[in-house]
Amino acid sequence: MILPRLFLFGFFFSLVLCNEQFNSHILPRPLILETTQLREADNEVKLQCTSWRFGVEANNLNPWKTVPLECGEYVKDYMLGRAYSLDLERVSNEAGVYAKSLKLSGDGKDIWVFDVDETLLSHLPYYADHGYGLERFDPAEFNKWVDKAIAPALEPSLKLYKEVMGLGFKVFLLTGRSEMQRSVTEENLINAGFQNWDKLILRGSEDHGKLATIFKSDKRSEMVKEGYRILGNSGDQWSDLLGSFMSNRSFKLPNPMYYIP
Repeated sequence: MILPRLFLFGFFFSLVLCNEQFNSHILPRPLILETTQLREADNEVKLQCTSWRFGVEANNLNPWKTVPLECGEYVKDYMLGRAYSLDLERVSNEAGVYAKSLKLSGDGKDIWVFDVDETLLSHLPYYADHGYGLERFDPAEFNKWVDKAIAPALEPSLKLYKEVMGLGFKVFLLTGRSEMQRSVTEENLINAGFQNWDKLILRGSEDHGKLATIFKSDKRSEMVKEGYRILGNSGDQWSDLLGSFMSNRSFKLPNPMYYIP
């Protein structure tokens, strides 16, 4: 035990030589306190951001423009981690259980409505370059990304899509994209594995300027007037699901990166 003691003595003696203010009785304590305080601060930020995300998903927050600055890393970790994947899988599985529980009429009028962006197609590659929601939404930049037609499928949604189609539902895709983006939207959907939908509904010139909730309510109204029964609806925004002529049951996918009223 003599050598270790000599080593420790030499270590602290060298510190004294380097800094005459060194005090062996108080040095460790501030370091321990600082580490504890930092850990507690990190935990508090994580709790606050988890609470914020819950408010987003429950539609309890007022319209918001960007992710809070202190929650940028939290949202990034969520979107890239297992939690987001698990949440998507749970929504898809629950929707599938519901779809299988229904007895369809067989007249071709039972439909399932899907949103497109962040519901069928993922734009994580785009948002990785734009702070995962820390930056204000830039329609021009986003449209450049859309025009590439390379957004990957959300795999749990692709599974549900094929499932409801196999059960005999008519599938309507209802998106806030412009009618001018029809060809790139069709190309992207097909390349991502989404095929044989019955209708792809986009914003026409008369729909520009409408809030998403109003636009989608209007389109669902037209479906009902044509005799269709909206039995299921999947979307990542509450504006995909709320309003008038709502489906018998709606399924909200997680999305803490942006808000569309």
